[in-house]
Amino acid sequence: MDPFVAEAATPLLHSTSSDTSSDADDNTPAPSYTFDLKQIGFRCDFLSKSPSGYCPYRQLAVLSGHIGSVSCLAMCGEFILSASQGKDIIVWQQPDLRVFTRFGHGEGSVKAVVTVGSKVFTAHQDGKIRVWKVSRRSENNFRLVNTLPTAKDYLGKFMKQKNYVQTRRHHKILWIEHADTISCLAVHNGLIYSGSWDKTLKIWRVSDLKCLESIKAHDDAINGIVICNGIVYSASADGKIKAWGRKKQEEEQEQEQEETHCLLGILEGHKDESMNCVVVSGDGKWVYGGISDGFLMGWEKTGESVSCWKVVWERRAHKMAVLCVCLMGEFLCSGSADKSIGIWRREAFGRLCKVGVINGHDGPIKCLQVAPNGVGEGFLLYSGSLDRSLRVWWVSKASAMGVGALVAEDSKKAVVSF
Repeated sequence: MDPFVAEAATPLLHSTSSDTSSDADDNTPAPSYTFDLKQIGFRCDFLSKSPSGYCPYRQLAVLSGHIGSVSCLAMCGEFILSASQGKDIIVWQQPDLRVFTRFGHGEGSVKAVVTVGSKVFTAHQDGKIRVWKVSRRSENNFRLVNTLPTAKDYLGKFMKQKNYVQTRRHHKILWIEHADTISCLAVHNGLIYSGSWDKTLKIWRVSDLKCLESIKAHDDAINGIVICNGIVYSASADGKIKAWGRKKQEEEQEQEQEETHCLLGILEGHKDESMNCVVVSGDGKWVYGGISDGFLMGWEKTGESVSCWKVVWERRAHKMAVLCVCLMGEFLCSGSADKSIGIWRREAFGRLCKVGVINGHDGPIKCLQVAPNGVGEGFLLYSGSLDRSLRVWWVSKASAMGVGALVAEDSKKAVVSF
């Protein structure tokens, strides 16, 4: 095994062959560039190939095949799941990035995807969460096994008037239903959290798929959710990030609808600007949000209390809205509607230093993911765009240590600048 690449466990899928899945369409476009991670060796060997003596990033693959724009990504061991506005979900197998399988055709446009064990949960524009499971008959075939809210949950509540909430004039729905697009999902400690454009945050139990709680969380659409150390952070178009925590009470289960989460604090963004995404450092000390005016903001959790945050940094990061962010250790990556990806390094007091900009996509960057394992002296970055492509980049961590500007060429003449 390559010394720089640790093999990841794959609780969701197990592949016996690297061949493209038979479930994939015969006309599926092949990746325009496939790669072997072993091509990335020691720093000196890799960097010597750059005309300027140092190459801070490299485009490894451009993957096509989605019907619509790529809307979300998820990592699952050696597999990458990408979903699109075209209602399709593709499972890519590493390291050759061939199509392992695809599923989800005919359902509502996919907005978010998470994996839990052998199940895949997808959030859709029609306000439903769909549950998929690997078929017992074929390991590379996913079948729809449930939709949230489940029929059992629905039937247990629809007869009681108190279970209905008014969403607009003369229209009521059960509190376990989302009234609008579900934009984001997060998983923590046996629970799934869903955020919606209907301004609510709902909590579902993975074991029985029951909706446990619905919170009127924001004054506008919820765009992103992240969980760290038991604290749930929700980013909204109302310009705020709100932090939620479990209530500490002995009688949590007395009432079926009793809320078990409470508001811990509010992280204020820019007035009249949407907070599009949120990410939290591994230790929970730093929170960063991407805003529709192109700014990134950072907050620090202060003192022993979990309910105190203060703004420690903000900067105009992109020319257009920041649509997504992800973290890899001390590095933060930001994707924007201006079609670029910003690479940042966290420094003292939570401040971010811009160390690079990657251009190459032909449309806004809608989602970003990083590989959980490092590769050599860098990491793998996955980007999904409205140009319907998924791209894979290798980013050098050493490139953030004060290296000068350079131009690197790939199949799209992508540019990285410092």
